[in-house]
Amino acid sequence: MKFSSSVLGVLGASVLLSSVGALELDINSPDSIKKAAKVVAGGLRKWYTGDRPGDVPGNLPDPYYWWECGAMFNAFIDYWYYTGDDQYNDITEQAMIHQAGTSSAFEPKNQTSTLGNDDQAFWGMAAMSAAENKFPDPPEGQASWLTSAQGVFNRQASRWNEPPESCGGGLKWQIFSFNDGYNYKNTISNGCFFNIAARLYKYTGNQTYAEWAARTFDWERSVGLMNKEYHFFDGTDSLKNCSDVNGIQWSYNAGVHMAGAAAMWNRTQSDVWRNHLEGIIKGADVFFFGDAKEIMFEVACERNGMCDVDQRSFKAYLARFMGYTTIVAPWTRDILLPKLQASAKAAAAQCTAGADKSTCGLRWTNNGQNDGSFGVGEQMAAMEVMQNLLTTQVSGPVGEGTGGTSKSDPAAGGDAVPEAIVYSDITSGDKAGAGFLTTVVLIIIMGGAWWMVS
Repeated sequence: MKFSSSVLGVLGASVLLSSVGALELDINSPDSIKKAAKVVAGGLRKWYTGDRPGDVPGNLPDPYYWWECGAMFNAFIDYWYYTGDDQYNDITEQAMIHQAGTSSAFEPKNQTSTLGNDDQAFWGMAAMSAAENKFPDPPEGQASWLTSAQGVFNRQASRWNEPPESCGGGLKWQIFSFNDGYNYKNTISNGCFFNIAARLYKYTGNQTYAEWAARTFDWERSVGLMNKEYHFFDGTDSLKNCSDVNGIQWSYNAGVHMAGAAAMWNRTQSDVWRNHLEGIIKGADVFFFGDAKEIMFEVACERNGMCDVDQRSFKAYLARFMGYTTIVAPWTRDILLPKLQASAKAAAAQCTAGADKSTCGLRWTNNGQNDGSFGVGEQMAAMEVMQNLLTTQVSGPVGEGTGGTSKSDPAAGGDAVPEAIVYSDITSGDKAGAGFLTTVVLIIIMGGAWWMVS
């Protein structure tokens, strides 16, 4: 969030900007990268209060929504994986188990009435990362990380609109009809579902997940949520049979699809998925600044100063999944690593605020000048872009038969699993969340203040 001058007055020197003391980062030194990531991770940890007596594990304080806490714990899972520093593992495990709920599918009772598919999916992707990264297993009697990811998948597959329902398929943003946005089919909900399905396929080899991943991706293309240049748009109105697409582009949509396509290519070695992945990577150039297209920025809102609390975190997910992609599709490394390196250097250069002179702002394109925007999203984005320079230091995501230990339960999610889902045998071969921005966008777009690509 952007602190007002009154808040700055209360907090005093601890949040005053500084043009000196930039975070030291040598992008070619794993030790330097780990040291910088540790500093930024410590700054992110300060925002979390869910482990305090009387608070709720897995919740961030206002103004942050539930989904972003799931995204934050995904970042801490990545942090442990890349650096080996386990100091945040206990709060991560506590939050993940608490928020998984009795369904083991991230539908806790204090969130269900306002739950969106995208909100749930961000926690599901965190569980998927925990399984892939061999994050320490939950205590006996608790659902495994893989089981929780499968639970999210099953819950969401049961909500898929089969033809001849509206738009011939797809997930709606909101789960319940009494919530605003119920008739909006947003790309992030469908993209996260694609991401989870593809990664479950990579992990388990179960063809059912591959079929759902392909179905989702093809449906998004068919209704224009992505175009032939692999630009991903915000969403579409099911009441208009998805004929009217909101053309705003967000970096996290490119990120979740990039990782999903990379996982599909990894498991299939298919030219079809390689072509999709190449297209997504090229299409993501819109989120990189300058002639060299190397420094990441949020094109829809960063330059005009209109990024809201949610949107300030989006670069974290593009960086996260770019790193993932370089591991599971190694031929992408020469394309993506220079962008991560340039972005990490630029991010580190402006992490100059606060008493420790290492609080990170939003804009990385200001030649090292901190823009005065502070919060969970800003800190998490800087952390992810730095720690994803360490992809060569890890062996890569595991799966069944390749070192994975997280127990599988294909029926996870309980009675929400639709009868139509039949699993194939494995062969050799406190608030609504992320989608909240959509309501705001649909209002502000009328003012023409947003980046549009037709």
